[in-house]
Formats: sequence, structure tokens, C-alpha cells
Amino acid sequence: SEGVTQPPTPLLPESPSLLDFLQRFWEKILGDDREAAFLGDIALDEEDLRAFQAQQAVDLRQRATQRASIKTAGNSSAFDCQSTRGQLQRRSRGRWRGRSRSRRAATSRPERVWPDGVIPFVIGGNFTGDQRAVFRQAMRHWEKHTCVTFLERTDEDSYIVFTYRPCGCCSYVGRRGGGPPAISIGKNCDKFGIVVHELGHVIGFWHEHTRPDRDRHVSIVRENIQPGQEYNFLKMELQEVESLGETYDFDSIMHYARNTFSRGIFLDTIVPKYEVNGVKPPIGQRTRLSKGDIAQARKLYKCPACGETLQDSTGNFSSPEYPNGYSAHMHCVWRISVTPGEKIILNFTSMDLYRSRLCWYDYVEVRDGFWRKAPLRGRFCGGKLPEPIVSTDSRLWVEFRSSSNWVGKGFFAVYEAICGGDVKKDNGHIQSPNYPDDYRPSKVCVWRIQVSEGFHVGLTFQSFEIERHDSCAYDYLEVRDGHSESSALIGRYCGYEKPDDIKSTSSRLWLKFVSDGSINKAGFAVNFFKEVDECSRPNRGGCEQRCLNTLGSYKCSCDPGYELAPDKRRCEAACGGFLTKLNGSITSPGWPKEYPPNKNCIWQLVAPTQYRISLQFDFFETEGNDVCKYDFVEVRSGLTADSKLHGKFCGSEKPEVITSQYNNMRVEFKSDNTVSKKGFKAHFFSGNPDSPALTGCDHKVTSTSGTITSPNWPDKYPSKKECTWAISSTPGHRVKLTFVEMDIESQPECAYDHLEVYDGRDTKAPALGRFCGSKKPEPVLATGSRMFLRFYSDNSVQRKGFQASHSTECGGQVRAEVKTKDLYSHAQFGDNNYPGGVDCEWVIVAEEGYGVELVFQTFEVEEETDCGYDYMELFDGYDSTAPRLGRYCGSGPPEEVYSAGDSVLVKFHSDDTITKKGFHLRYTSTKFQDTLHSRK
Repeated sequence: SEGVTQPPTPLLPESPSLLDFLQRFWEKILGDDREAAFLGDIALDEEDLRAFQAQQAVDLRQRATQRASIKTAGNSSAFDCQSTRGQLQRRSRGRWRGRSRSRRAATSRPERVWPDGVIPFVIGGNFTGDQRAVFRQAMRHWEKHTCVTFLERTDEDSYIVFTYRPCGCCSYVGRRGGGPPAISIGKNCDKFGIVVHELGHVIGFWHEHTRPDRDRHVSIVRENIQPGQEYNFLKMELQEVESLGETYDFDSIMHYARNTFSRGIFLDTIVPKYEVNGVKPPIGQRTRLSKGDIAQARKLYKCPACGETLQDSTGNFSSPEYPNGYSAHMHCVWRISVTPGEKIILNFTSMDLYRSRLCWYDYVEVRDGFWRKAPLRGRFCGGKLPEPIVSTDSRLWVEFRSSSNWVGKGFFAVYEAICGGDVKKDNGHIQSPNYPDDYRPSKVCVWRIQVSEGFHVGLTFQSFEIERHDSCAYDYLEVRDGHSESSALIGRYCGYEKPDDIKSTSSRLWLKFVSDGSINKAGFAVNFFKEVDECSRPNRGGCEQRCLNTLGSYKCSCDPGYELAPDKRRCEAACGGFLTKLNGSITSPGWPKEYPPNKNCIWQLVAPTQYRISLQFDFFETEGNDVCKYDFVEVRSGLTADSKLHGKFCGSEKPEVITSQYNNMRVEFKSDNTVSKKGFKAHFFSGNPDSPALTGCDHKVTSTSGTITSPNWPDKYPSKKECTWAISSTPGHRVKLTFVEMDIESQPECAYDHLEVYDGRDTKAPALGRFCGSKKPEPVLATGSRMFLRFYSDNSVQRKGFQASHSTECGGQVRAEVKTKDLYSHAQFGDNNYPGGVDCEWVIVAEEGYGVELVFQTFEVEEETDCGYDYMELFDGYDSTAPRLGRYCGSGPPEEVYSAGDSVLVKFHSDDTITKKGFHLRYTSTKFQDTLHSRK
């Protein structure tokens, strides 16, 4: 909070009215941002602010003025990530007013409690499949232990949105009127326990340490609190929290950790005052709901005394005391919830309830959904066993009530989750059995999706992780364009990469999931919905030129040379611009159609100082002939209208190649209001005045693999041609050149036409070979991550030329210097996970008298207790006979590793199954360390 400027004029009058002060505070500090004030990780709205004393509002005001500078509040706690984001929970300095009643930090406002415990939710599109799985696991954790229900939103007015806000990790307390309250999950906060904590706020709970009676149980060590963060330890007013008969809970997931907002990781900010079972109780856990959390939530939402949430794939339940009879005035609710895409078969195996007309007194009731207002499937009493009940979705509600004194055995029921079936609705979710946990072995699930006639089925994948196999022979998801196994195959999918969005050609789609008896993974989660092709409508979605249908929507685009107008539907001619690329192309507006009238386009091309720019026209056709009075193209060396003129061109004759005198060029196109023609297309390229770039034949190659050919391949290469290829790969990976075909004019010393290969960035590097003739050379391997090729032809014989492929190989010897260098686990690091079946060895050598220092920037390798699958191994020497520094997997070694000698061997191995991000290390030479090999 240092260096934060305060408002130039004070907001607080000498004797303020609370209402007047808060109104001024809100308007001046918060403006239109209704989430601008925070306490801890809880967002405050205007209604919350009005509940505080003026003294507290001053604290909030000071906090709000710091928001522009402080996006995250520092926090040493390893347990309370949500407290690290600079967010604020509403608390009060209200004193204990002599009441002996214990109070939990739960909202006292009835309007903040979600009706019937049903909380609709939406997950924003910026989260990964893994993050979505964590959110769902956290919601199921609350559902399992309480009677709240989280439900995908349809048309509910009140709901929550998982999103990312500048506050990082924060949420409102309870239900919020006037729009959806956001639950923001920021960086490093997408952990199970932290999401459970944030959902606790959504359900209606404040932080535990803000209870009015907290000073009886904990001490606040104010001198250890970060400057500017003291407000996070304020207390609530008595009237703001509800007594639920629960005592102070050190174990609550809503409790701060000992060092939250601490000035140092070993300095406590909040300390228990007394021992429990002989020790000071730990606080700040983010693992699971405590017994107190569960009891508190059940009381807040008035959960029935008996019953539970059943989430296993199979299970059973019975009336209380079955089979010994039940008591009068019992009320029990069982909520059966299985994986979306599964259905529930419910069987009553025993039924002995008091029988009455319409089952008025004692009964068990089954509803097809998540709550008491779901469609009724049956109300049962007496002794007759009901027929098996199959749900239409993944939830059932079972309620038991007794009002008579008649003693019967009660009832006993079993249920089982079944996957697949007919799905006839316009949108929904399907997940593999047991998602987001590993799917079960030996499963076969078939879903037949049908949306309304006249629509297509859209399918988007939220998460995907199925046992990988080249032909998806073991576990897989199969999608077919229709309603049966004989419909056209869209794809069979496995592995860890999310498939692309899918759209059916009709209103039906067929899905089949198969798992074998061995390896199980997390599975998949998909959304389906009815999809319409807006571009097929008569007005093409209102698009002027082109309409592109996308899954769930559409977008307009324009013909080449045009760009979308601000309304995103109309198109207007696009031309001109300031271009600093070394090469590219320019066209007349509307190309390849006729250019519009009254256009004036200016392109300014700028290259590095020592370079020159060449412009070559591929097509040219404008109005005019010799005079170029009406429509024309003008080319100048320089950027201004009075720079040196190279030419003014019109008509249908292509101009010759134009090369600038300087490192910049001006190209102007002008058309009048009469005749229009097709216009022009030209490309430009930059380079040293004598380099092949100015003939359009030098290439910079940065892809990890590809093909290189001589000019005009497979036709004969031209005479008097010089071409170059500068190939660069990922540091730590050597460039390899493999020849596919070779036919260059032959001469014993390749003195005429030839291809030269160099072991570095240019011709100054060591030569790897000069090649000609028709014999295909052996593969050429560079010692590092760069290779340079130069092809030359003289003015006589021309042949077919050559074709070669370039790729990379890991490993090799690299030299450590004072300048820091990089090394990556695989060539596509950052774009893809490392491949399976890899064995790489790098020897990093420092100069004599120096050692090697390794600093790991990133390390993410498949984790296993003994690092037996994928691992990186370090040896203090040239080979594996040297002392081993360690074998690492998971999150890897310490940040810094030092050699005792002048070299380090780095070995990397991956098996053929799970792959991860890999590693990135930086190495340098350093003076020998006198202490340990590693430093944390």
C-alpha cells in the first residue's frame, strides 16, 4: 500500500450524517463500480456499505482509493489464497454488548438466503476444463454435506457467475438482488479448498474471525499486519450475524490462517487464545468443510433432521429405524445426484407404511428433479411395492413424512446410476460416468440426443481426458451424425486434447463412450444445445458481404480489401497503413474485385536502417494509359509526398521491380469518381542491398519441422540465383536436415551450382558440407539450434534442384558462459506437452575453473512417488557414472542447482502414456560453490 495517493479533498465532514456520508462516499469514490469496495475476499454492494458506522466507512474509503494501485494484497498464508487478492470482507468495530449468546458469522438477512437452498450457476468461458472440474467438485462437496443444491442456470433471475474479476478471488455474501453476484476465481485460487471457501460466502457466511465474540477466542496481533490491511480484521455488528447455536469454530474453512496478511511468513496475525485437547488449535484449513461448517449450513437452510445427499453410483436408504418402525412426525429428504448424462433407477425393495386415502398421512414421495417442486413421479404408502422409477435426468428428490402413530417397518430403497439413453431437450450437459473423478472400467454408454426439429445439435467440449491410443482402441468417445450406430461417423476421440466443436447436419446426434477394464482417466464433459444456421436465413444475419456461421452464433466478414464497419455488419474499403514487417503484400481496396471510386490509400513501408525495400507487382490494372491523370499508383523512396519519385503508374502493364534508395518507401493509390478497374496486387521484401532478400529468395525458418526446396521445385531452378534459409529451433534442440531428393549440376568440387550447409546462424559458422550432383547426401545434424543453408546457381546448366526436410533432435553438448542461456525439454515447449517415449541427454560444460549453475523457470513432469515414469535426472559430470544430483518429477528440483565440477549431465525420460508441460531451465557458468549442490 506504500506510495498510494489519497484523495485531494476530504470526504468526511466535521459532523457527518451517516446516510449523507455514505452517499457521498459511494458517488465520489466508487462511481458506477458497484463492486469497488471489498473486505477480505468479499465484495460489498451499496446496501452492505450502508450497514456500517462512519468510522468503518472511512476505512473502506481509504481502501477504495487504493484499488487503482493495489490489485492484490500480499499474504504469507499458504492456506488462504483468496486473502491474497486485495479484496475486502465487511466487518465492524462494533463492541460486544453484553450478550452471552454465541454467534456464528452467518448472514442475518433473510433475503440473502437462497430460496429452497437452490443456487443456479453459470461458469464463464475463460476457464479450462480442469478448473471447471474443480468448481463442480467444490459444489458437490457442499451438496453432499448440506441440503443446498447447485444447478446450471436456465432462466432464473438470481444466480451466481464463476468469472475472473480484478479482485482476484472474491464473492458476495449470500443471494444478491438486482443481478447475478460474481464469484471471482483468480490466478492461483482455482484450488478445491479455496473454491469451497468462496462458495461458503455465496451460501451466506462471513469469515469466522469476524464474529462479534471473536475476542474471547482469538487474539489479533496488529503489529504483524501488513500496513493498510488492518481493516481485514474488523468485527461484525451483532445485528449483522445470526446466532445459530454454534460455538466458535477454529476448524472452519471460513477461518483465516495464522499468518494471513502478515508482514512476514513466520509472523502471526491471528492466534487462538486457549488450547483444545492440550494444544493450540490449527486455523485456516482449506481442505474440507468442518463439522461446524456443516451444522451451520444445515441450520441456516433448515435442512430436514434426517436424510442426506447421495452421490455414489449405487446406494441405498431407508426410513429411520427401519425395520423396527418409524416415529410420528418424521420428515426426511434424500437427494440423489449422479453425473450429468446418467439416469437413476430407483427400486423400493420393502414398503410398510400406514395406508390412507391419497397417502395423506404417512408417505414417501419421489420427484423427478432436484427439489420439492420437481415433477411428481409418485406418492406411496401401504404395503404395495412401487414399480421401478427411472429419472429423466441425473437427480431425484425423495421425501418421507409421517404423521400417524401407526407402527410399520417403514421402507427400504436401492438406486443405481445408468449411463446413456435418449436425451430429448434443446440444451444440457453430458459427462462420463463419475466425472470429474476417474471414469469406471468396463463401461459402455450410448446417448441419443435430439433437439427441436429445424435445428442442428451443437456440441462443445469443456474437458477431455481419455486413455490415449493411436487408434483409440481402448477407451474412446465416438460421435455420429444421426441417431444410430450406422449414422455417419464424425469422429472417435481419445487422449488429452479437447476435440473441436461439433455440429450435426440434422436435429440428432449419437454419442458412445467405451472404457475397457484397465486404465481410467478423468473422462469428458460436454455441453449440447440446439444450433441454427443464421447465415442460411434470407438476410444472412444482416451481413453485407460474407456471413460465417459459428457454433452458437455467427459473425460477419468482408471480401479481401474490405473491413468491417463499426456496426460489425457493413463492409467498407480498407487500404493504406504503416508497415514495419520485413515482407508482406499490399492490394488495391476491394481486390480482387474492382476498386471503389474516390479512394486515396497510402502505405508507408519502413525497414531497419541498413536495409532496402523492393516492391514487385504481381498484377496491375487501373484506369488510364500514358498520362496517369485519373487513377494511378505512385511509388517514392521516403515517407512524404515530396520524397524521391520512382514512378507514377497506370494502365495494364506491370511495373518493373522497384527498390528503394533508403530504408523506407511510400506507395500511394488514388482513384477518381468514374471508371474502376481490378486494381493491383504487389508484394514487398526487405534486406541488405546485395542480399538475396531483394530477389525474394531468403527465408527465415522457425518451425520445428518442415520442407525446404530449391526455387521452382520440382521444375528446374533458374540461373544466376542465390537463396538462403536461416533455420532456428528451440534452445537445447539440434537442427537436422534430411535430403529427400537431389539433382544439382555435378562437378567434383561443386564449384558451379551447389548447396552449402553451415553449423550456425550464417556463412561465418563452420561448414557442414557443400553438395551437388544426383546422389542423395546423408542427413546433416547441427551441433546447436541453428543451421544456415545457401543455394547458388551460375548462368549455365540448370537441373531439378533439391528437396529436404528439417526437424529437430534433442540433446547434445552445450557450453555454459557468463551470459545466461536457455534449455527446453522439447522443441514445442509452450505449445504442446512433451511427447511420449523420449530419451534425451544434454552435457552442459563450463570453462575450466568454473562450475555450472542451473535455474529452473518451469518444471511440470508426470508425478510418481519414485519418479519411475517420466523424470529428469542430473549428474555432476559428463556422463551417468558421475555422482547423481537427483531424479526429479512432479513439481521438480529446487530453483537453483550447482555443479561441483565443470559439467552437468541432464537426462530427460518420458514413457508412452501421460505427458505434461515439461521444463525450462537457464544455465550459466559460475565460480565453484563451497556449499551444497542446490539452494531453495
